[in-house]
Amino acid sequence: MGWDKRVAYFYDSEVGNYNYGYNHCMKPFRIRMTHSIVTAYSLDKKMDVICPPRASALEMSRFHTDEYIEFLRRVTPEMAEIAPAHSDYFLTSDDCPPFDGVYEFCSISAGGSIAGARRINHGESDIVINWAGGLHHAKKDEASGFCYVNDIVLAILELLRYHQRVVYLDIDVHHGDGVEEAFYTTDRVMSVSFHQHGDFFPGTGNIKDIGLGNGRYYSVNVPLREGINDDSYQFVFQRVMRNVMETFRPGAIVMQCGTDSLSGDRLGCFNLSMEGHASCVDFMKSFGVPLFCLGGGGYTIRNVARTWAYETAVLLGEKLDPVIPYNDYYEFYGPEYLLEVLSGNMTNRNTRQQLEQICNDIHDHLRHIPHAPSVQMQSVPRDWSLSDDSIDSDSDASNRNGSDSNKSG
Repeated sequence: MGWDKRVAYFYDSEVGNYNYGYNHCMKPFRIRMTHSIVTAYSLDKKMDVICPPRASALEMSRFHTDEYIEFLRRVTPEMAEIAPAHSDYFLTSDDCPPFDGVYEFCSISAGGSIAGARRINHGESDIVINWAGGLHHAKKDEASGFCYVNDIVLAILELLRYHQRVVYLDIDVHHGDGVEEAFYTTDRVMSVSFHQHGDFFPGTGNIKDIGLGNGRYYSVNVPLREGINDDSYQFVFQRVMRNVMETFRPGAIVMQCGTDSLSGDRLGCFNLSMEGHASCVDFMKSFGVPLFCLGGGGYTIRNVARTWAYETAVLLGEKLDPVIPYNDYYEFYGPEYLLEVLSGNMTNRNTRQQLEQICNDIHDHLRHIPHAPSVQMQSVPRDWSLSDDSIDSDSDASNRNGSDSNKSG
């Protein structure tokens, strides 16, 4: 690869304690399972393993509204039952229940992503991993699609303090709508999402959605059909991302590695293998640009854990024995106990002609932007002092000034 990589891995051991509900398909426990495989392969000895500070209400309200963060801090399942109208304003569907500890869970996820961005900013790491992050659907004042606090937006805002241009890349099966929306009018963030499109949540991400104002042509959407396999995915992925990197020349990359694009996912309808998914991570690593990898979707949890552990090894440049070592959750991986997720026999609804047309359309869009984009944006994040980071009290909202209009592009 030609560069001396320094890898930081953020993990809070309490993240697996939180539970959306018995019948809910989002399982934070999968992050603990991932970590168990990582340590079983001794990958933790080859990188800086860090328990991140939890994000404060003030930090999370750099993107989200004060009222919404205060609601998350106070909401409980009991309170939601007593005052359903108030809860429904912020939690608009059953996808996002007011589970016990939701605020603490969000502070773990966001804390790792903010701290990871700071390590890149300070030149302490070339690659950062936070599998507890990647909650890309959350909006400024609303939970959506299992996501309450948009740790990705918070990380990008932090990176923009030091880097003039940041690429956001999303390989989750669902469109990265919350992140795209946050930066839809700025030319400092290029948002690129590869996702299933059509009658599929969240229903956004048409190839014609390219941004507005200063951000026109800085949103790149790659709408795909069900059943896409490794070969087809790599064909479109490498062409689009090489074009993006050559044109935009970012100072940092934030990559959401949602694993619901794997074959056999409970919610997704793609047909990627573990190695096909990981090859996207390896491809982005090859550019030698600071890379921040985050988690995201993924609902067949044994395959989530396999894939994120494998991608941790890819980022470290380590080869792994395909037989999974004994670990705390070994029984989940039987009967084969192998570090693999294979493609199935789904029909690929994506023709080469369709994928060629997508690549050509995106190439035409990118031709409209200069190779050295203007660094001007409508809203530039302020330079936050270290003293701000330690503030986390009920007076956060009342003590802050009007500079919150500068939260996102």
